[in-house]
Amino acid sequence: MASHESASTPAVAALLAADVAHTVHHYDHDPSSELSYGHEAAQALSAAPERVFKTLCVRADDALALAVVPVAGLLDLKAVARALGVKKAIMAEPDEAERVTGYVLGGISPLGGRKKLPAIIDSSAFDHDQVYISGGRRGLDIELAPADLVSLTDAATAPIAKDA
Repeated sequence: MASHESASTPAVAALLAADVAHTVHHYDHDPSSELSYGHEAAQALSAAPERVFKTLCVRADDALALAVVPVAGLLDLKAVARALGVKKAIMAEPDEAERVTGYVLGGISPLGGRKKLPAIIDSSAFDHDQVYISGGRRGLDIELAPADLVSLTDAATAPIAKDA
């Protein structure tokens, strides 16, 4: 059963529209924190960093895509390129990522973006019953089952994370 929260962001609206079970978690984002956005979320939610996933926008050859990896690790761009079947993947420019997704850095969600982008989710998501993703703004995370995340994003899964 889905949360009864109003659709405060397009990501939450996407979950409500799909009637997918989820829990919305709010926390106070600290702009002065020296932690990365994802590690700040993990700490604020008392969640293991392996369960909190960050959404990164990459340029795969000439197209944009989303890569979703645990905040405990780093994105392996070569693995992303392999998973997408392209020659090379690089990080998208921050302003381009914000413009295309409609979200700010630190709040980019794989759900409800301005434009539907191909997505790859690190296969470690299935090591957990529930994972956290950004809810579409800093200080808002969504907890849901990895299978629901894959289904809603039409994502492929592959080992795209590497140790930090």
